[in-house]
Amino acid sequence: MSSTPADQPRATGEPREDDLAELFLRATKRLHRTQSARLSPLGLTPAQARALRTIGRAAEHADEPLRMSALAEHLGIVPRSATTVVDALVAAGLVAREADPASRRATLVTPTAAGRDALNRMFEARRDAAEEMFAALTPEQRYTLRDLLATLTSGESVPR
Repeated sequence: MSSTPADQPRATGEPREDDLAELFLRATKRLHRTQSARLSPLGLTPAQARALRTIGRAAEHADEPLRMSALAEHLGIVPRSATTVVDALVAAGLVAREADPASRRATLVTPTAAGRDALNRMFEARRDAAEEMFAALTPEQRYTLRDLLATLTSGESVPR
């Protein structure tokens, strides 16, 4: 059986790019699974949790509620998909929807008191999942990983 270059270890001891990508993907999937398991008692899908976080951040940092179109853009989804996600959040009592007084065609979304409570529980669930995932690392390794990830994501743009 012949081996391919990807099967061969590097003589220099440097990691292969495909090794880095595979390990990063596996770590990301593990973190996602752990977070999903911790979020499931809240009854939220990952998409709903992400939308609620975005709506909650906007409510904390903006002078006005978030428009549905801005939510869709931030999430990188089409407006119809954002509507479906927000419909579920409204049905769960986590988000309120109202007409934008500045534009009859626009809709604003804000977290309700229950939504803010869910955001706090989500934060705790995410923090606990991260602690579980990174428990094997020393504090120094965590700082190094954080700095490396910050470098990789700084100035990121998503191709469309």
